[in-house]
Formats: sequence, C-alpha cells, structure tokens
Amino acid sequence: MRKILIGCALAALVAISPTSEAKPPAQLFTRLYEASVPVGTVGIASWYGAELQGNVTASGEVFDMNRLTAAHRDLPLGTRIIVRNLRNNRSVTLRVNDRGPNIPNRMVDVSRAAAKALGFLSSGLVIVQIEVLPAPTSGTWKPGNAPRTIAF
Repeated sequence: MRKILIGCALAALVAISPTSEAKPPAQLFTRLYEASVPVGTVGIASWYGAELQGNVTASGEVFDMNRLTAAHRDLPLGTRIIVRNLRNNRSVTLRVNDRGPNIPNRMVDVSRAAAKALGFLSSGLVIVQIEVLPAPTSGTWKPGNAPRTIAF
C-alpha cells in the first residue's frame, strides 16, 4: 500500500511540475522541425550501402554510401541531425536526403560511412538518439561558401 501511495504522489508531482529544463528553447527550432521529431528521440538505426549505391534519393541527388547522409520518414529533406550511438556514445552529424527506413520499428537509415563513424558497421543495427539541428539562418551559410575539394 505504501508503494502505491508513493507512486501516486510521485506521479502527481510530475503532473503539476513545470516543463522540463532539458528541452532546448523553442526559438532554436522552426515549427516544422519541432513537429517532426521530439528532441532526443531514441530508436533503432540501420545502415544501407552498396545495394543502393548510385541510385537517386528522394532529394534527387545520387546516393553515395561514403557520404554522411541519412534516410528518415518524416523530417524535411535537407534537415541536419545529430545521431548518437547509445552503446558507445559516438555521434555524427548527418543530412537527411532520402526517405526510409522501409522496415517497421526502425527510426533512421544511415549511410555506410555514418555507420562506420558510429561504430556499428558489423552489427548492422544499433539504438541511437537523434537530435534535430536548427535550420541555418539566412546569413550563416550559403552554398557558395561551402568548402571545395581540390584535385591534384
């Protein structure tokens, strides 16, 4: 009986407490991003590579398994996300350029390069946490300012 009373009291405290301070300020996210994925969403990630290498993604670009990209069902194409492997605490910033995963109960598919950086290339699946980065503001980034690769 005592455990039930303590549990009810704890539930009441949580219900009447103010919103968590762990959530970042709302002004960092647009409504579109906020509605798509709650901050710190946890789920299963898988990776894809050679079988789709060279195919056109939902964004219209050609899939390259050696780039840091991801597929997500709901996030807008072009969204930048931080994916953190909860087993080893490695994280990587990815850009959503495709739709998927097509397998139920999976939250995100990442490229082979991302799976390698996250340390789950051999296992194929891992539990991850996803955080959506704020959209760049108009003065911070422009396509022409991107780093360029110089061939020798």
